[in-house]
Amino acid sequence: MSPKAGPRRTTEHAWLITAPLAGVALAGLLVLALSVPIRLRDWPIALVLLVVMVAAGIPTLNFVVRRQAVVVTLTEIPLVLALYRLSPLLVVVIATAAAVFTQMHRGYAAPKFWFNVARGAAGASVAGLVLAVAPPLTSVGPSTWGVLFAAVTANSLISLVAVVGVITLLQGWQGTRETMGTAVQVLLTTALNVAVGMVILIALVTTLWSSLLLLALAVAGVLLYRSYSQFLRQHRTLGGMYELTRAMSEAGHEGGLADVLLGRIRSLMQAEYATLWLPAQGRHPEVLLSARLDDRGLLDVARTPLAIREKARESGQTVALGRAFGGNPTLRSALADAKVKDVIAVPLRSGQAVIGTLEVINRLSDVGHFAPADIPVFETVAAHAAVALENSRLVDRLRHDAYHDALTRLPNRRRISGALDESVKIRAPGEVVALLLFDVDGLRQVNESLGHAAGDKVLAEVADRLRARAPSSALVGRAGGDEFLVTLRLESADAALEMAAQLREQIRDEMVFDALTLDVDTAVGVAVYPDHGSDAATLLQRVDLAATAAKSVPGSVQLFNPALESRSLRRLGLAGDLRRALDQDELEVYFQPKVTLGDRRLVGVECLARWEHPTHGTVAPEDFVAVAAHTGQLSRLTEVVLREGLRRSRDWAQADQPLPIAVNLAARSLTDQHFPDRVQELLTEYGVPAQRLTLEITESGVLDGTDRPIPTLRRLRDLGVRLSVDDFGTGDSSLAHLRRLPVHEVKVDRSFVQGMATDPGDLAIVNAVVTLSQQFGLAVVAEGVESELTLELLQDIGCEIGQGFLFSRPLPYERLAAWFGAQVDPETISGAELPRLRVVP
Repeated sequence: MSPKAGPRRTTEHAWLITAPLAGVALAGLLVLALSVPIRLRDWPIALVLLVVMVAAGIPTLNFVVRRQAVVVTLTEIPLVLALYRLSPLLVVVIATAAAVFTQMHRGYAAPKFWFNVARGAAGASVAGLVLAVAPPLTSVGPSTWGVLFAAVTANSLISLVAVVGVITLLQGWQGTRETMGTAVQVLLTTALNVAVGMVILIALVTTLWSSLLLLALAVAGVLLYRSYSQFLRQHRTLGGMYELTRAMSEAGHEGGLADVLLGRIRSLMQAEYATLWLPAQGRHPEVLLSARLDDRGLLDVARTPLAIREKARESGQTVALGRAFGGNPTLRSALADAKVKDVIAVPLRSGQAVIGTLEVINRLSDVGHFAPADIPVFETVAAHAAVALENSRLVDRLRHDAYHDALTRLPNRRRISGALDESVKIRAPGEVVALLLFDVDGLRQVNESLGHAAGDKVLAEVADRLRARAPSSALVGRAGGDEFLVTLRLESADAALEMAAQLREQIRDEMVFDALTLDVDTAVGVAVYPDHGSDAATLLQRVDLAATAAKSVPGSVQLFNPALESRSLRRLGLAGDLRRALDQDELEVYFQPKVTLGDRRLVGVECLARWEHPTHGTVAPEDFVAVAAHTGQLSRLTEVVLREGLRRSRDWAQADQPLPIAVNLAARSLTDQHFPDRVQELLTEYGVPAQRLTLEITESGVLDGTDRPIPTLRRLRDLGVRLSVDDFGTGDSSLAHLRRLPVHEVKVDRSFVQGMATDPGDLAIVNAVVTLSQQFGLAVVAEGVESELTLELLQDIGCEIGQGFLFSRPLPYERLAAWFGAQVDPETISGAELPRLRVVP
């Protein structure tokens, strides 16, 4: 077994390096004292060089290596002069004294103070020994250069070895690798300083007047270096911010944003900690994560005092505390109590709201502190982070919404289908994968009697009961409408039937809404793998057939069997009946009003086909439209509706009440090159202006990913016919795609309109559709307006036209005339304006 890594050592352990350095320094001093005496005439020059050494000891280059700072100074320059002019022993004395003064000025803690003093003394001693064994320096020629270069290099090597040793001791081998990465720069800087010192030495030996020029060059060099250092610092900051922004953008789509964000911010700001705090919001739990030096992963703790975080959140302003900042005494006291050196906490904003904070704690190195110049950099980083976090949450929400039902928050059919496929793959021998479909009985009556809000409550209650009573291993979802799915692995099909019966009994308890008590039951269909299908699509199809069969016997549970597929045969039987119905004019056309939302003026009607079958009763439009599409009768069905609508439009015009009509158009009609000519013929036959006809095409039909519909759409537009995109929002397209299509109108799908009052997501979608459509010059019609609250919300976002049960259900012509006469304000009926509807409570 490999030994466990020990805990990180504190700076107190630096004595393990300081003591040997002190020993080297003392040994060197002793040897030099015995061999080379101090000349009294050298003391004045020694004092001058001491002052120069102290001045040169001010740091000009800093390398932060994990928790330690490697400082490169200009002390090599005066050291060259001292080694040439003074005795080696005196050089060691003034170098040690300069180290003491310099470390006192920096304010280091005792362990680091004595380490640096011992390092400077040891380096000077070794340099003095090199000088002592070398031939006497009699000139400033190349031989002197070599001796001085060897002495100063020995001094630098001793310092470098000491720094590497102490960082290895305190930080481990990782710190050693990082320190060695700076060694080349340190040695190059040393070589440059020695060369500069040689030039200064030559100039001073030649003439003392050169000191004036050297002083001017020194001042200019310091100013230029400061400017260059600032430029490099800004360049590194911009580079780091660019890399951070790019990494955040890439990580936002992969779900690892916090890891990239905090690690890179900690590195960019040279902080010990970088912390992200996001309070709980909606379905998102609270997030508190920190990246800390020496830890690869993220921690769920933070060093930031709570009072500082709350101050940043409540004020919406950056809070910075530390040696370089002022601040509230209470907050500074909290900082001291937490034993934190300094902190910057920046609020993260989404619009005007504060969604959390981003914090950096403790600037690295003992003497490093956050400065006012760090605040704008950190605030810029926080602004990028806030955008990335919001985008990440939006993507997460879109991903969640794509697989979950908006009303019940249960997984939707797509999610259930994926789970089914996974369950099939991991099924154990002897198990079956059961799929249970619960169809809520009587929901239509609840919607018609009490409104869709009550129906939504019923669905939400059924969802809660299923979720609470289903086994923990089951996945409960909503297939759509009044259907719920449960999938799980069981021992057999009989066990699946038993589970379905138990769940049905458990969720059929009475439901109380205000003063009403409802008894809601369900019909349950059951299908199992592998008996009834080998994939999710087949199982879903067959469990739907089983549930339909179960509905024929209220409250029953039905296991799929092949005989149930006769439903498909029934549809085939409807094909012949539909042909006869079209031949004998048995289909009726109903009309649903479209009104302006502001003043409730009637602006048109939508024509809808209805079929009352002599045997099967009312046939759902989706059923006979699907049959017509599969049997080639779709064009006849469309023409029947067009003829009836145009005839009624002509009659209304003759009665001085011109009323536009809208007719649904199947996507297949857009591929018929003769269809525009047929529309022109019908318009001419009935004498109806083309602008009074609107053709509504579903979103999937008009935006099918190809350009096939565009020629037909353009020909229809050239006739003067208005074109509308129906059920917008249910497909995968975007409003940007509509810009290239010759359409005039967008109809927002009823599922979004009906959810506006309860789902902020639906409200945001409708708002976006209305706003962008108006910017593109498109009219917007809201479908499914069923409450006054929905009407008010639509008016607030600028939608102008709507249709729905709040105004009227689809009505046959005779009932439409009666409804029209009952609600029209007589004073508004004229040929110059559209009729206005009275508000009927």
